[in-house]
Amino acid sequence: MIIVAPNWRWARGRDGRMFHVNHEPGAEIHHTDPFAVPAGLRSPVRRLRGRLAAPVTLWTAPGPAGLTVSSTLVAEGEPDRLLGLIDPEADLWAAAETAGRFAVATLGPAHRQLADRFAGLFPAPGGLFATGAWTETPYGPVPSDAGGWAGCRLDTAREYGWGLLVEATIETVDLAEETDPLLHYRGRYRELT
Repeated sequence: MIIVAPNWRWARGRDGRMFHVNHEPGAEIHHTDPFAVPAGLRSPVRRLRGRLAAPVTLWTAPGPAGLTVSSTLVAEGEPDRLLGLIDPEADLWAAAETAGRFAVATLGPAHRQLADRFAGLFPAPGGLFATGAWTETPYGPVPSDAGGWAGCRLDTAREYGWGLLVEATIETVDLAEETDPLLHYRGRYRELT
């Protein structure tokens, strides 16, 4: 049974899906986050971190599990290494720790919605991997249209700040045709211009 209040209305989006529209007087959509901490009260370290542009990557592991990560660093050497800060409570960490391996895919401007889905900011009906084209790898599924991906063997992880610093050895790299990266800067996605 569906109960609909008399002042609720429904509209159809361009994709054909219905969504709720509230026509209450005074109702508005904010162009900023109404719950955000005022700029003068924000942590200076958090503000500094926001001023460092970072590539947006998708980490996946067998299971499958995945997480959008914008704190990824590649260190060339013998062997080549990858480091990243992730949420220790993320499903990705449990899956990567169990498997001992994971994949890291580079995302481009067309992957904004995918990045939001794996960051928990966009709905994922049917699960995180239910939509889009995926390529199965021994390290975890990767988006078929990603700019490339690396297969990593988990070496170690430790608490670092409020995150988990993950260290891994890069075992394989598969690069697609060069594409522009999706960047995260000051709380928003950006593109190279």
